[in-house]
Amino acid sequence: MTRNVLFLCTGNSARSVLAEATLRAWGGQEFSAFSAGSQPTGCVNQFALAQLQAEGMPVDGLRSKSWDEFVDAAPMDLVITVCDSAAAESCPVVFGDFIRSHWGLPDPASIEGSDSEKAAAFANAHAIVKIRLRALLALPETLWKDRLALQGALDKIGQLQSVDASP
Repeated sequence: MTRNVLFLCTGNSARSVLAEATLRAWGGQEFSAFSAGSQPTGCVNQFALAQLQAEGMPVDGLRSKSWDEFVDAAPMDLVITVCDSAAAESCPVVFGDFIRSHWGLPDPASIEGSDSEKAAAFANAHAIVKIRLRALLALPETLWKDRLALQGALDKIGQLQSVDASP
């Protein structure tokens, strides 16, 4: 069974794209990954693309898009918001018969400074995304049959930082 996962953010140019591309690369037949934004910027951040390419992940077809594209799409099993509520960033509110989890992450696109400082912010954001996605991929199949337990596990994953080893 393939699970559809939608990563949502505001601009859909950085964090949600990093998550989409990484889960696409790692998810095999088990996951189909998508990303969208409530107010898409219209283009993927060049530092996000550079980070993914540096990790050897495909970037073909990645684009900044509105969540409106998913209204009539295949039903999602999981919707993960990646906005940084700690920075008072407004996260999209979504409704539907899927599991929602919030995996807040500071926006690397908001970093001002040199190109090397921006690249470092994207590398750090991607490190956190990878830790969280490894934990998602490691969830036992039996957990997917218990929505409450799955919700708890997903919410714990959303707290992982790049120095953490497990949920």
